[in-house]
Amino acid sequence: MLSKEERRQYNQLFWDGFKKEMRRHNTQHRRAINWLKYPTDIKHVYLRLHCDNTGAYLNFDVQFKDEGIRDIFWEQLTELKQVMENATGDNGRWLRNQTAKEGFVFDRIQWVNPEVNYYSQEDWPVIFGFLKERLLAFDLFYQEFKDVLILLVD
Repeated sequence: MLSKEERRQYNQLFWDGFKKEMRRHNTQHRRAINWLKYPTDIKHVYLRLHCDNTGAYLNFDVQFKDEGIRDIFWEQLTELKQVMENATGDNGRWLRNQTAKEGFVFDRIQWVNPEVNYYSQEDWPVIFGFLKERLLAFDLFYQEFKDVLILLVD
């Protein structure tokens, strides 16, 4: 079991390594980007990276407080599902009406590699490769359809 300080250092080492891996990659539109804080340009819509002992995850979270807006946004994503899956090369998990530990309801599209363990440094190159591939593929889709999604909530 890692202490709080050891866990902080471990996280720092991992995410610094991932940033270094992604530094040479720009968005689809050749824009430099901090991939760990992917700019969706839509309030309450987030792209989150997560790793733990159960795998590596790329989560596209839709967290509008207004259920009606969340429903419309999810419906549009569903209409773009085939395009997204073609771009990412992966179906992902489409999770509707999830409840966060804080109590709010959200929707999520999730890509997972369950074969890796974040706490095994031998798995880090595989995790980096998985997250990089999914991020770049997601960006390919998102940059093309971002304006359509933004118009839904403006």
